[in-house]
Amino acid sequence: MDIEIFPHRILGTDTTEKVLNDLESLDSVKRTVIQGPRLPPQDEIDRIYGDRRVIVVNGEEVELKVRTGRIFVELYDESGIDEIRAICDEHIDTGFDINTSKAQYIRKQRTVTDGLKYGDKAEIPEELIGIADTRSKFNEHVSILKKDSLE
Repeated sequence: MDIEIFPHRILGTDTTEKVLNDLESLDSVKRTVIQGPRLPPQDEIDRIYGDRRVIVVNGEEVELKVRTGRIFVELYDESGIDEIRAICDEHIDTGFDINTSKAQYIRKQRTVTDGLKYGDKAEIPEELIGIADTRSKFNEHVSILKKDSLE
């Protein structure tokens, strides 16, 4: 099941970092994708004070390259929706909507773009399906965070 978190305003980097850390700590969350306008490349001074900076999510450093306009969350089941709503209430003070219409926001099957990007015969890990961008290099637009396993 997928849900969409739609903040009424674009989130800042600090808020994005807090929301992503709390979302990734939930057992019901399979993967999370953020969407928004791309941030332009910046020099070192702008990097310190600007929105394009490195955030730490689930113990891993990730360079934030977009402003967070939407957050798509893939869940194992519906049990985590109330926890996600509580996280959003805590961190997003400008208001938000959570769309739980049971729509599919994150692709689950290989797309034509995946074939163009990785090749028709290539094996693609499940977490990468449907998030290819043909205009950029792979390491420039995707950061994969490994969940801690309880094993």
